[in-house]
Amino acid sequence: MSRLDQVLDNQWLTNNGPMVQEFEREIAEKLGVKHCVAMCNGTIALEIAIRALQLEGEVIVPSWTFVATAHALYWQGITPVFADIDPATHNLDPASVRCMITPRTSGIIGVHLWGRAAPVRELQDIADEHRLKLMFDAAHAFGSTYRGETIGRFGACEVLSFHATKSFNTFEGGAVATNDDELADTMRLMRNFGFSGYDNVIHPGTNGKMVEVCAAMGLANLLSHESVVVANRENYEAYRQALANIPGVSLLPYDPTEQNSYHYVVIEIAPECPVSRDDIVAALHAENILARKYFWPGVHKMRPYRDLFPHAHLMLSQTEKVAESVIILPTGTTLPEYAVNTVADIIRICISSGVTAASSVS
Repeated sequence: MSRLDQVLDNQWLTNNGPMVQEFEREIAEKLGVKHCVAMCNGTIALEIAIRALQLEGEVIVPSWTFVATAHALYWQGITPVFADIDPATHNLDPASVRCMITPRTSGIIGVHLWGRAAPVRELQDIADEHRLKLMFDAAHAFGSTYRGETIGRFGACEVLSFHATKSFNTFEGGAVATNDDELADTMRLMRNFGFSGYDNVIHPGTNGKMVEVCAAMGLANLLSHESVVVANRENYEAYRQALANIPGVSLLPYDPTEQNSYHYVVIEIAPECPVSRDDIVAALHAENILARKYFWPGVHKMRPYRDLFPHAHLMLSQTEKVAESVIILPTGTTLPEYAVNTVADIIRICISSGVTAASSVS
């Protein structure tokens, strides 16, 4: 019997049904944590984790991240303070984090960008020293490791996204992983309007529940996740070879001693390249190849943050450099075998011709 048939036969479509409970157990076991609290999506999971940790005032985050990391704070009246990144890792620079701490700082949210672990130990040391709460946005990092330990067990909690674009998805969904019993209990209350049993509301809450069909999708996809990782890694290795001798193009490396989903093929275009990053993106788009300028131009330049913090760029020099250089190339299990070489050939031709978008228009 398929998982979907089970959901329909159970006639239990939501409200912490058996599929969600099984899904939580499976994810918690895979991550090696005591608790997985499943949510309807990763953004709600961020918001609930932030509120459950009682963060307030200011919270330090990278600007080089998906905008939801900052929105989850701002939506709740908390000020996101943007720290700079290490250009080699694209993750928070601990030295910059230290510079951004003020008397109003209550916490730090590290982001494991591209599934590559943030500087967990350094951020934890800073948090302990300044009595701050530390949590992680692990939206990219399902199945990744930090120093051989599975991401999901660090800080007070870690937030996962199971959106359809991720290497592991539940159609739509998210979760918070934690070893803190009290925090997990609080988040379970919060995701269900604060209900404890029937007709007994004991905590402020919202509707953050994962539905049964999404949990069923997740349980099915767990069985094939390793094959997705294998396909992604093969694509990554193919890109590494195909792009190796193209001047001005570098492929962001993954640590071979750590696990990763290889779900993001990230290239950087050097300043001395004869054409710009945007020219290369335009050339790829002209051939119907979906290349993206993640997370351009940086959250600090998006509204409302660019209006609230017009001088943020003065503290974010590395973020701005990376934002102007990155391209994300297509990958995944459905990528045709010929696609990697085609993408590399287009990039090579674009660079060797030296034809920019501006000159082609004039």
